[in-house]
Amino acid sequence: MERKLLHTPEGVRDIYNRECARKLILQENLRELLKKYGYHGIETPTFEFFDIFSREIGTTPSKDLYKFFDREGNTLALRPDITPSIARCAAKYYGDEEFPVRLCYMGNTFINNSSYQGRLKESTQLGAELIGDNSVAADAEILALMVNALKVAGLKEFQIGVGHVDFFRGLVKEADLQEDIEQELMELISNKNFFGVEELLDSLRLSKELKELFSMLGNPCMSEDMILRAKELASEFPLILNAIKRLAELADVLKCYGVEKYISIELGMLSSYHYYTGIIFAGYTFGSGEPIVKGGRYDHLLNHFGKDAPSIGFAVVIDQLLAALSRQKIKIPVEDKGILMVYKNEKTKDAIREAETLRNQGNFVSLVTWEDSKSQEEYQAYAARMHMLDVRFLK
Repeated sequence: MERKLLHTPEGVRDIYNRECARKLILQENLRELLKKYGYHGIETPTFEFFDIFSREIGTTPSKDLYKFFDREGNTLALRPDITPSIARCAAKYYGDEEFPVRLCYMGNTFINNSSYQGRLKESTQLGAELIGDNSVAADAEILALMVNALKVAGLKEFQIGVGHVDFFRGLVKEADLQEDIEQELMELISNKNFFGVEELLDSLRLSKELKELFSMLGNPCMSEDMILRAKELASEFPLILNAIKRLAELADVLKCYGVEKYISIELGMLSSYHYYTGIIFAGYTFGSGEPIVKGGRYDHLLNHFGKDAPSIGFAVVIDQLLAALSRQKIKIPVEDKGILMVYKNEKTKDAIREAETLRNQGNFVSLVTWEDSKSQEEYQAYAARMHMLDVRFLK
C-alpha cells in the first residue's frame, strides 16, 4: 500500500530538483517581461462556479471538466482555461474603467483528457490579457509580446501562425454550407487533409471566387501577393474581406516591432474556443507537437459578465515550452551558489550565527549536524547531489 501511494494519478506529474529550478527561473523571466509591457499581475481561484466555463462561455466540453459540489450544492469546476476567470475579474473590478486594462497571470489548468491522447491533465499557463482595446495596434502588441516571451525563454527557431475566425465563418456563410458539411470540412482542415477538402468542395456548387478562397485554407504562409489576391476575390463578401484587411493591417504594424519573420498568416487556422471573435494564433517549435503559445481576440466574452469590452490575450504553455527547450538542448542557467555547513552539536550557536551572517550577505546556506557515522566525503557527495558548491565543516 505504501508503494502505491508514491505514484501520482494518470495525467499529472511531480516536478522537482533541477527541472523545478528551471521552471521557476523561466516563469520569473517571463513575468519580468510582462511587467516591462505594463501588465499587472492577477490571481484567480483554481476552481470557480461551473457556469464560468459553460458551453456558451468556455472552451472545454463539460465531460472533460473536473466537476464537484460545495456544501450548498453548487456545481464547481477546476479551471480548464484561465481567460474566462480573467474576464469575470475584469468585469467585477474594472467594470467602470473606460481605458485599456493590462493583466497577466500564471496558474495551473485542469482538463480531464482521454488517456490515449497522452497529454498532461494538469498544466501551467502564463499569459497576458489586453482588455478594452479593439485596435490592430493591440493585436500587434500581444503578438510582439508573445514573440519576445519565446525569445526570452531561449528559443531561436519558432513560428506563430495567425488567422482570423471570420475568414472561415465567412466562407461557410457565403457557401451556405449545412452544419454537417461544415463539421466535416473543419475536421478535414484540422487534420491537414486538404485533398479531402478539395474533394468535398468539388461536390458543392461554388463560384470560382469562393473555390479559390477555399483553396487558400491549405496555405501555411500567405505572402503579400496572396493577400492582395484574396482581397480581390473577397470584394463581394464583406465578412471575409474585413478579416483579410485586418490581417494585412496587422502584418504592417508588426514590422514596427521587428518580429514579422516569426509570424505567418494562415487563413486555414481554426480554433475550438467558442469565444474567439477576431484574430487567432498558435506558436510551434521543434520538439513539441502541441502549441507552446496560443491565443486570440475575444470581443464579446466580457459581455457574459456585464462589461462591454473588446479584448485579446495569449497563454504560454509552460510545460510544453520546457519540453521543447530540453529537446533542443537549450539550457536555462541555474546558479549554484549554495553552502553546506556541517557542525558538531556543541557548535550549534556558532553555526547558526555564521549561517545568518552568510545569508545576510546573499548566500544560500544549509545547516546539517555532523554525525560520527558519516565521513567528510559523504557530506561532500550529499552537497553535490543537492547542487551546493561549497562545504564548510565547523568542528
